[in-house]
Amino acid sequence: MSDSILDSVKDKVGGGAIHEHFDGELIDYINSIFVILRQNGIGPENGFIISDANATWSDFLGDNLQMQSSVQSYVAMKVRLRFDPPTSTAVSQALKEEAAEDLWRLGVNYEVDC
Repeated sequence: MSDSILDSVKDKVGGGAIHEHFDGELIDYINSIFVILRQNGIGPENGFIISDANATWSDFLGDNLQMQSSVQSYVAMKVRLRFDPPTSTAVSQALKEEAAEDLWRLGVNYEVDC
């Protein structure tokens, strides 16, 4: 698995089939989700943004592998809901509920780790 934030999100959202043409859109979604994470106390104190595939998960959260895995999953889920939402309302609602629970759990874990 790539440590690149953009590349790993692309892999999870589109199975690696997403071309560079969509990078700008995906970067915007990722950065807006980083704002949500920061508002919930997760991530660097001064915020974090990416501009290309060079930014890594380690840049965002250091060497906390447990948090990295959870944050990667949350970011990918939120990007998927924005970039390629499910056509089924039930599936979409289930993903939204799972994302909300994941964000709550991330906040709890982050408070415990800090």
